[in-house]
Amino acid sequence: MIGAEGENHGVVTVDEAMVIARNSGLDLVEISPNAEPPVCKVLDFGKFKYEAQKKANLARKKQKTQEVKEIKMRPGIDVHDYDTKLKKVRQFIDNGDKVKMTIRFRGREMAHQELGMDVLKRVAEEMKETAKVEAHPKTEGRQMVMVLSPR
Repeated sequence: MIGAEGENHGVVTVDEAMVIARNSGLDLVEISPNAEPPVCKVLDFGKFKYEAQKKANLARKKQKTQEVKEIKMRPGIDVHDYDTKLKKVRQFIDNGDKVKMTIRFRGREMAHQELGMDVLKRVAEEMKETAKVEAHPKTEGRQMVMVLSPR
């Protein structure tokens, strides 16, 4: 058992520990139940719960969630448009987000899917320093999809 000021009382019975806690006007809290013998501490339980909740909230706030951002292109994308989209992809990857690259085919473009594949391969090649291909290009209906994630 550990006292209110952090002093070690050694191994005591449950009844003795309850008496010590009651005399100090605090609660007896079991800190590590799996230890042999279990470790208990005399403290204010309300304050203990509040501190634990504060730690959990701080840990949750520091945690970064990884989002999936989507960039849509066409198979016949112009050079400047491609550069603009690639700059946006770099920005998303640098922020730690995954990027879903989508090539949309319209009309007769479906007959030339290799053009879309070439665009996605070009993106993968230019991004290989900062990103890895998580899902290789595959066709889903009238669009081709590839997922990039930060290295």
